[in-house]
Amino acid sequence: MRALIGSGLTLVALACGPVGDPRPILDTDKTAMRASLDSFTAYVVTHRDSLAAAMYAENATFMPPNQAMVQGRAAIRAWIKQLPPISHFTASAIAINGRGELGYIRGTYQTLFVTGASDHGKFLEVRRREKDGRWLIIADIFNSDLPVPTR
Repeated sequence: MRALIGSGLTLVALACGPVGDPRPILDTDKTAMRASLDSFTAYVVTHRDSLAAAMYAENATFMPPNQAMVQGRAAIRAWIKQLPPISHFTASAIAINGRGELGYIRGTYQTLFVTGASDHGKFLEVRRREKDGRWLIIADIFNSDLPVPTR
């Protein structure tokens, strides 16, 4: 009887244990995420909004500053498409890390628009590794470091 109870408790403990893969991501994963970030910035500058949007999961959430959340790849593509022409855009990763199938990139960005307007700030992307090895963005938030305009 004690063996049965012990076995039952072991099964319960295993069932309540961590779910998923707790291993840290590899350096090759970090390199792939950094390359994906570089591709994204190139796609935005060259107005290849379909390719930029393809970096997002189908059900991704995009959270631009001072606006409502944008939900889904198609809506994110529409948001990117409406951007004014950009002459220079960089995104620099400060940290890339993760565990299992989830990773993140924390960094800063600088944007210069053709009109001469500019912006700089910070961002955080959460990414999920797909079966094909790509790291798609599932959540993306960025905030400007510029002060909010006053009246």
